[in-house]
Amino acid sequence: MTMDRMSESSSDSPSRDSRVLSIECLKGSSKADEWTGDMLQTGDIVEELRIGGSTNSLIRFKSPFKNGRTGVNKILQDSYKKKETSILVLVRRGSDEFAELQACIVPNDSYGKKQYVLRSISDPNYVVGFLDRTETECFHLQASRSTRMVNELSKTRLQDGYVSYPWERRMQELLSVPNSSSFFSILLLPKASDRVASRYNDVEDTLARANAWLNAAQATGVPILFMNIQTESLLTKISGETASSTVNAGSLSDLSNLANVSLYGFEDYHGVDIGVVRAIRLWYAPTGGEFSIEIKLKEDDTKLGFAISRTEEGFIFISSAIDDGQENLPATRSGLSNLYKAATDTSRLLVVSRLSNQRVLPWMVSSTGAMRCYDTVSLSQKLSLHRHTKVPILMHVFLWDRALASSSGGSTKSKALSPSVLPLPPEIQLAHHPNENQIQPFSPHEGSDQGDFISDGSQPMQLERDTAGDVSFRFHDFSLSGKWV
Repeated sequence: MTMDRMSESSSDSPSRDSRVLSIECLKGSSKADEWTGDMLQTGDIVEELRIGGSTNSLIRFKSPFKNGRTGVNKILQDSYKKKETSILVLVRRGSDEFAELQACIVPNDSYGKKQYVLRSISDPNYVVGFLDRTETECFHLQASRSTRMVNELSKTRLQDGYVSYPWERRMQELLSVPNSSSFFSILLLPKASDRVASRYNDVEDTLARANAWLNAAQATGVPILFMNIQTESLLTKISGETASSTVNAGSLSDLSNLANVSLYGFEDYHGVDIGVVRAIRLWYAPTGGEFSIEIKLKEDDTKLGFAISRTEEGFIFISSAIDDGQENLPATRSGLSNLYKAATDTSRLLVVSRLSNQRVLPWMVSSTGAMRCYDTVSLSQKLSLHRHTKVPILMHVFLWDRALASSSGGSTKSKALSPSVLPLPPEIQLAHHPNENQIQPFSPHEGSDQGDFISDGSQPMQLERDTAGDVSFRFHDFSLSGKWV
C-alpha cells in the first residue's frame, strides 16, 4: 500500500522567499560526480522523499515539509529505528529541471546519533544532508555552481589513509630468500688515532676505508655492486679532553668545525657528556643475486667434496671443489662443483652468503681496523656435523650473472652487471690467525690439502684437512678434531 503524507503549510501558494527544504552536500563523491547534472547539489530544492524498499511499504513525503529540516530528521530517525533505511530523494532546480538520488539513511557521526544523513548507494563516499533555506537563496546557489566548483577545487586537499598489505605472502613468494632481503651492509667505525681511543680519524678517512674495502672485495673476485653509503650516528659517553673540546660548542661557527669529525659531544639535561660517533654504513648487493644450493647427504658419504676459505675482506668462499665425474660426492650431486668451475673460469669467487639461512657475511669494522666476520673453523665444524648427521646443507651463494640462476632452475631478484674493478685470480687462499683480528694470505702447494697455521707464536700448529673439511690441530701431545671451511 502506498501512502501520501502532505505536510501542513502556512500558505497554499508560497512566495519565492518562503522557506524550503534544500540539499546540503556534506561529502563529495570519489569522482566529484556531485557536480554533474544527475547528482544532487547544494541548493537543490527537495520535492519528495520516498522511504521503503518495496511498493507495498513505500511511504511518500512531499513538499512542503512540516517543521522543515527538524521534521525531516525525525522522519529519518523513525525510519532508521524501523530498519527502513532505503530512500529516494527527488529535487528540483529552477522551475523545470529535476534530479533524484537513491540512498540509505545513516547516523551523522559528526553531530551525534540523533542526526541522520543520506549516503549514496552507488558511491558510499557521497553524503548529503538537509538545510532550511529560502527559495531565492536556493536559486542563487544553483546559479553559482561554476563559481562554487572553482572554490571547491582550491579547498580540496588530498587525504592520506591506510591499506592492508599481504606482507607474509609477498615475503614468501617474491624474495629469493623467503623473509630475508638481499640488501647487505657493513658498518665501519672511525679508526682511533691514539691508544686510549680519545681521538678518532675524521669522516673522510672512514669513507676512504669503506671505498678501499669495496674496491678490494671486487678486485678479489667477490661479485658485489655498490648500492649506497650513509653516515650512522652512534651514542656513547665521553669525558676528558674530548668532552671539553666539543661539548661547549655554542654557536654556528663552532658547529661548522664539526662537519668532518667522527666524534663530537653534547651535554644532556643531567650534565652527562654524550658523544656521537659518526660511523659509515656501506650498502651493497650481489651482482647476480643470491642462489640457494641444497646439498643432500648419503650414508656412504665420507667427504663433502669442497673446502672453504675467507678473504681479507671477511667473505667466506668455496676455495676448492672436486668433480668426480660420477656424482659420488655431495659437491658434484648438488651442482656446487659446476658452479665453482664457472666461477674460476670467469675469475670470480664463489662467495657463501648464508648457511642454513644464517648470514655469514662480514658486518662491522672496529675502531682498531679489525674485521668482524665469521670464523672458518666454526663453519667447518658445522659442515662436518652436517656430514656426520646426514642433515642436508642449505647454502646460499652470490652469483655474478643472473643467467646462471635461470640455467640452474632458480630465480634471483637482482640485475646482473659486471664488477667495476677487474678481478684478480682467485687462486689466492687465506689463512686465519686464531688469536688475532687479521687474516694473512698464503699460497698452498698445488695438489696439496695441507697448510701451516700459526698460533699465538709460542707453538707451531699443523693443519690437516681433507676435501670434506675435517681438520686436526696438533700441539705436541694435544689433539683437537674440528672442521675446516
